[in-house]
Amino acid sequence: MAMHAITEILLNKNCSLKILAVNTDKYFINPDAIPDDYKQKTAIEFVYIDTKLKKTGALFCLLKNKSYHIERFISNDFKQKLIETLQQNNYDIVQIESLYLTPYISLIRQYSKAKIVLRAHNVEHKIWKRITKNTPVGLKKYYLKILTKQLKTYELNVMQTVDGIAGISEVDKAYFLSQGIQVPIETITFGIDPQEAQFHKIKHFPVHLFSIASMNWIPNLEGLQWFLDKVWMKIYDKYPDLLFYIAGRNIPYDFPKKRYPNVHVVGEVPDAKQFMIDNGIMIVPLLSGSGIRIKIIEAMMLGKPIITTSVGKEGIDAIHKENLLIADTPDAFVLCLDYCLKQPEQMHTLGANAVEYIRRHHNNEMIANKLMDFYQRILKQ
Repeated sequence: MAMHAITEILLNKNCSLKILAVNTDKYFINPDAIPDDYKQKTAIEFVYIDTKLKKTGALFCLLKNKSYHIERFISNDFKQKLIETLQQNNYDIVQIESLYLTPYISLIRQYSKAKIVLRAHNVEHKIWKRITKNTPVGLKKYYLKILTKQLKTYELNVMQTVDGIAGISEVDKAYFLSQGIQVPIETITFGIDPQEAQFHKIKHFPVHLFSIASMNWIPNLEGLQWFLDKVWMKIYDKYPDLLFYIAGRNIPYDFPKKRYPNVHVVGEVPDAKQFMIDNGIMIVPLLSGSGIRIKIIEAMMLGKPIITTSVGKEGIDAIHKENLLIADTPDAFVLCLDYCLKQPEQMHTLGANAVEYIRRHHNNEMIANKLMDFYQRILKQ
């Protein structure tokens, strides 16, 4: 979603654009499914990379003190396609989407005079640091500590080799600066068309809870399992008529680990926006992660009341009990639910305020101008 938003910004600013994308088993896209007009506007091409976890690769990286997170994305096929692309055209900017494609920086430098911008969707090693913290003591936790340390060293070092960093939140920008990153950094957050921000008042009572997220991202799975184990029964005991719907792509067949009353796993839905409109209060119980939660932005855009954790709200400068609700303990989740259900007008006010917040802070036109100014500044270096 964040990559697509930037693509739309660049096209609306009449930039000539070329997208070279990695295709993986985890996030596989059928190139034939891409609309023809989008192919024409972006000249999009895919290169398949097998990023599946392999014991031999993991052991090699462990012995060589290399980041296995990064090494999995190094591919001779991608190198060749990148060289071919750079030789065919002259680019002003080559924007690398995420840390995992930074191994190709030296190749870009060799075949292009373009300035290189890293689009930092997260502070990647912070995600894994939080995942490690929430992992039970044992061999897995020990191994994750090593992986996180290797990833942190790589991430902070490689950031010094680009010409600019387009971070997705002020929180991430502040962290990069605190770590001594000296290249230009700008916050280019996730934006939406302000005309799409419309308040949808909840009309169906009793109000039910819902969650929607991609479940092949570890923090989403981890957070929802925690919510079911630690929070849901407290809610159910107090509100036995309340239902909780869990939607999203790639939900594991064995999730959740046991049955919970009034919890319905609906899987992938045909229209995420309509699913959010049709349901009540959004639950985002993240315990780890970084960057910004785009699904929260989308839900706020629709005026949905949201209960999330401090980690989930990170990167979104919204205020507790004004634009959304923040809960970091099981009891706090119950109190936030009381806030919504006992006085529904407060819940509706939250949603209306959320829409106005998105219009002010996540307006694509404003973000577009900021991005183009950032590019110009880098090109003048």
